[in-house]
Amino acid sequence: MITKEQKEEIVVKFGGDAKNTGSTEVQIALLTARINDLQDHFKNNPKDHAGNRGLLKLVGQRRRLLKYLRNRDIEAYRTLIAELGLRK
Repeated sequence: MITKEQKEEIVVKFGGDAKNTGSTEVQIALLTARINDLQDHFKNNPKDHAGNRGLLKLVGQRRRLLKYLRNRDIEAYRTLIAELGLRK
C-alpha cells in the first residue's frame, strides 16, 4: 500500500507542486507505484484472480495515459519513461 507521504512525494516530484495531482505525468507515476506494489502482492498470492483483474485494469489505464502523453508531448514522454524505468 502506498502511504500518504509517498503519494505526496510522487506528486511533488512529477507535478512540480503539491496541488498538481491531475497532470498526466503525476497520474502515470502514481499508477506505476501502485502497479509495482501490487506485483509484490501477487508473488505471495498467485491465486488472487480478482485482484489480478484489477492489476490489469491499472496497467491498461497507464498504457492509455502514456499513449496520450506520447501524442501530446514526446519529450515529456521520453523523460517520464526514463525516470520510471518502464521501457528497457
